[in-house]
Amino acid sequence: MSLTTARIGSILIVSPEGQINSANAAAIEAELISLVDGRQRQVVLDMSRLNYISSAGLRVVLVLAKRLKQQEGALVLCDMSPHVREVFDVSGFLAILTVTDTREQAVARLAAD
Repeated sequence: MSLTTARIGSILIVSPEGQINSANAAAIEAELISLVDGRQRQVVLDMSRLNYISSAGLRVVLVLAKRLKQQEGALVLCDMSPHVREVFDVSGFLAILTVTDTREQAVARLAAD
């Protein structure tokens, strides 16, 4: 599992690659929180290279979304594979998180805020 980051203006794009599961969720959460704590308000989580997410991984995404909301920021997820999208759908997370089809749509959504 690895995280790569990029910036478009004030928007941070984070791309997890591989799997987020119970074995690595705590480390990924710590890395994501350190990226956003106190200074980052707008984040796109590009899921295009994520091939698996467990319930522990869902928790990481929820923690990130809550932290950004506390900082008056926003999180947009994009480019989920059908399998990953199904996990988010079954868990009910699609109803509470902002999800777009492409990175460009996600960036545009945050730029409009």
